[in-house]
Amino acid sequence: MLKLVHHNEIDKQKWDRCIYYAFNSKVYAYSWYLDVVAPEWSALVWKDYYAVMPLFLQKKWGITYCSQPHFTQQLGIFTPMLLSPELINIFIHELKNVAKLSQINLNQNNLFKTKTQGISLKLNHELDLILPHEQLYKNYSKNTKRNIKKAQNKRISVLKTQKPEPVIELFRANKGQEVKHWKEAEYNMLKRLIYRALQLNQVEIWCAYTEDNNLCAGAFFLRNHRRHVFLFSGANQTAKDTGAMSYLIDTYIKTHCEEARILDFEGSQNPNLARFYRSFGAQAIHYPHLEINRLPWYISIP
Repeated sequence: MLKLVHHNEIDKQKWDRCIYYAFNSKVYAYSWYLDVVAPEWSALVWKDYYAVMPLFLQKKWGITYCSQPHFTQQLGIFTPMLLSPELINIFIHELKNVAKLSQINLNQNNLFKTKTQGISLKLNHELDLILPHEQLYKNYSKNTKRNIKKAQNKRISVLKTQKPEPVIELFRANKGQEVKHWKEAEYNMLKRLIYRALQLNQVEIWCAYTEDNNLCAGAFFLRNHRRHVFLFSGANQTAKDTGAMSYLIDTYIKTHCEEARILDFEGSQNPNLARFYRSFGAQAIHYPHLEINRLPWYISIP
């Protein structure tokens, strides 16, 4: 009933229907998204796409291993059905047969009955957008409210745009200087991803500008029928000095409040970022990280 399906055998219409109706649907799991971030992805498929688990399988020294694709915080098992711990265990057992090494993030609804070997928890933050902005704003921290007021006093303007390159370059010139493991390939992948999302109307690009019309902050917000995802952002020192990023996020919240969707801040393990996301009233959510290592002791795959 559960089988490994290789990329060229996947029925993408059935796949995307499963992801759309899944109670734990994530934009990362749609076929168009995986095609960009994990070319030739495979999957474990339960029955006739009643439940699915995307896999990014690679080989090194003839050994198959499974890793987490870039720009996908949570994958794992998706289904419109009841997702029992027993069904989760069936998927995980089959994954052990498929790959000698797995280092992947499951999603927050892939829950285990008891403490399970190889499972650790990672931190995320989410904000329910169902309430009016006035009520959401009441839950902001005092510091975030001050930063929003500061940005308004500094005449920061926030606009929706259509080009990802300025935001990516802003990140590269600032925070990107510290992210040494990102090379040209990762930035090009991100650019392809955002352009594909723009074609499908699945992303919004928001930018903050100074009074002199200089870009100081920007962000990509993915979206589907269930949630918005704060995927990527860039900011410079001017943004920090003026509170521009707080103002940008507040503007986005104001635009999308009273929707039956979640704003997913996509993190963070970094305590400072986690504090920043909580400052908008976001709630802490945990999701499982799975590590399975069945390699011989003398082999290591980074």
